[in-house]
Amino acid sequence: MEIYLVGGYVRDQLLGLNTKDRDWLVVGATADELLKKGYRQVGKDFPVFLHPETNEEYALARTERKTSAGYSGFSFNANAGVTLEEDLARRDLTINAIARSDNGDLIDPYNGQADIKAKFLRHVSPAFIEDPVRILRIARFAARFAELGFVIADETLALMQDMVRSGEVDSLVSERVWQETMRALAEKTPARYFEVLRECGALEKLFPEINRLWGVPQPEKHHPEIDTGVHTMMVLTQAAKLSGDTKVRFAALVHDLGKGTTPKSQWPKHIDHESRGVPLVEALCDRYRIPNDYRELGMIVAKYHLHYHRAAELRADTFLKTLVSLDAFRRPERFELFLLACEADSRGRPGFENKDFEQPDIYRKVFKAANAIDAKELVTKGLQGKDIKKELSKLRIQAIKEARRK
Repeated sequence: MEIYLVGGYVRDQLLGLNTKDRDWLVVGATADELLKKGYRQVGKDFPVFLHPETNEEYALARTERKTSAGYSGFSFNANAGVTLEEDLARRDLTINAIARSDNGDLIDPYNGQADIKAKFLRHVSPAFIEDPVRILRIARFAARFAELGFVIADETLALMQDMVRSGEVDSLVSERVWQETMRALAEKTPARYFEVLRECGALEKLFPEINRLWGVPQPEKHHPEIDTGVHTMMVLTQAAKLSGDTKVRFAALVHDLGKGTTPKSQWPKHIDHESRGVPLVEALCDRYRIPNDYRELGMIVAKYHLHYHRAAELRADTFLKTLVSLDAFRRPERFELFLLACEADSRGRPGFENKDFEQPDIYRKVFKAANAIDAKELVTKGLQGKDIKKELSKLRIQAIKEARRK
């Protein structure tokens, strides 16, 4: 029995990156042998075991055979005769197909070290096309390593395009699409994930609401980048700089979906695109079973981002209606996430990336003033029911007016 470190841990060490999770590969052993040594089996689809002391995952070397469409259509062979090279051959990228032995030697049969040096994301073998999840994974790795200069090898991108044309990508299940997308939103350059999906044709299949934004013009006066798809990627990039919260990044991604449904006769204007975008955000979230906190923030940013941009013009009663619609008084933490996503929208334009905007301060000031009005005091004065609500609104509007004059 031989044990090797494999996968992302070895790759990140070679890249000089800090990583905690270690993946171990066991060659020349059976499940029974590991069980006798105290390992606990956790894998159902293929043999994965937890070390009796460290609880780290150890997988038996295995080969795969495609049996049907989709990412789950595989049968596995994990007998003791499977070699290290055979196991590494089933992996997606050459940079993920490097193993390290106990004595520190690197086993690199598919030239992953050369691709790390050349900064290429390259598939290991033609079997790459058998698993559609690899399209999402490659796009996610492109988002992770874009800052390091990594690019997808031409032949690998061509394979991804073939997979889309063949319909293999259509078999992806919603949970896996969202799982990979959420992980991509957490990467340093999340926009690259969606750009790669667009380059291979998968964006049109998986996220048609986002894909249709490219080629849709906006008024050059406010949007020097003109193209709505380009703007959306710039906004997502700014959101990633402003916040590590993936909910903020998701809201930035979907804030302008309504512009994709504007009739061409109205271009480059997009009248009422905010309200038109809300059902599109809902439909996308329904399709991929996206959690409610993402859905809710995405919907309010889509609907109210122009209210944010017009902060200097809003009347006090409109401010209050907006704050109530945002549920800011009960959920001030989400209100802050709303402001971040909208600030990313302001910055997601050429020449505006590092500009300071007044809207966040205006909104925080009026919210602080309105939130300082205590409804409990109205109860002590004897007000009840609708009278409390009416008086509370009146006092909050007055507080907002006074805050705006300061």
